[in-house]
Amino acid sequence: MKYIIPLFLVLLCTQMNAQERNFESQDLSINEHIDGTLLIPKGVEQPKLAIIIAGSGPTDRNGNQNFLKNNSLKKLAESLSNQGIATFRYDKRIVKQIREHKVDPNITFDDFVTDAISVVTHFKEDSQFGDLIVIGHSQGSLIGMLAAKDRADGFISLAGAGQPIDEVITEQITAMDPSLEAGTKKAFAQLKKGELVTDYPPALASVFGADVQPFIMNWMQYQPQEVLASLDMPTLIVNGTKDLQVSVDEAKLLKAAAPNSELEIITNMNHVLFIIEGDQLENSKSYNESSRKISEALISAIVQFMKS
Repeated sequence: MKYIIPLFLVLLCTQMNAQERNFESQDLSINEHIDGTLLIPKGVEQPKLAIIIAGSGPTDRNGNQNFLKNNSLKKLAESLSNQGIATFRYDKRIVKQIREHKVDPNITFDDFVTDAISVVTHFKEDSQFGDLIVIGHSQGSLIGMLAAKDRADGFISLAGAGQPIDEVITEQITAMDPSLEAGTKKAFAQLKKGELVTDYPPALASVFGADVQPFIMNWMQYQPQEVLASLDMPTLIVNGTKDLQVSVDEAKLLKAAAPNSELEIITNMNHVLFIIEGDQLENSKSYNESSRKISEALISAIVQFMKS
């Protein structure tokens, strides 16, 4: 008899989980570089589609990197699809390259933009979906802007920078160590001229390493405010007050560049879309806590924007 109750609880939990998944899931390859997961809500004819673009680093379709598993983008996609919105999220090409031990040393920021454009174009031609909305998280915000232009029906920036990447990095470094400000600015000034840098503070080797500089040079040519201002589509800008990487001020810069956009500042939401009630230690630890739920206010804001 003692085994009956646990078995009943397992069956009950399984049934509840099944009820929570109001969508069908399928893995899909767009091209040789891009593999992802498409979620289609059940019982919705020609649903709107949200294409979710991940942030910097080797980030996979679920929002994870090695040793940093939070499933933030998976939770975002599933939450939206449970509310009648189709979603597609994909691994950045670098993820596949690492998995296959074929990393391209010459990969560029523009490669990521090309991949995003390929995804948008693929689904734009698919008649089973209605409006197509691009959602870009962190670095994916700028990538998403560039991919959405003249192709998508709407754009959502999640924790996206308003300044060019060189200015963002300079601010972050200066905040950690003001003595590095001059050296950082000098190095970026040289990169802006298209020249590789050899004279930089040793502490900044991870930023200005020879293998990283071409990527940074490519990335820093884009001004997010200018790109966003050029979009002719409904736009939602979202940031959290507990974001350790991208401050609310960045969202306000984007809003200033696109006055007709909607701005949503979510209290206590951090960079990986979780609500943090505690201190910075809790915030940092959450990057590797897959058991957390993402912000309900975030889901509500996106659903309201997409269904309006």
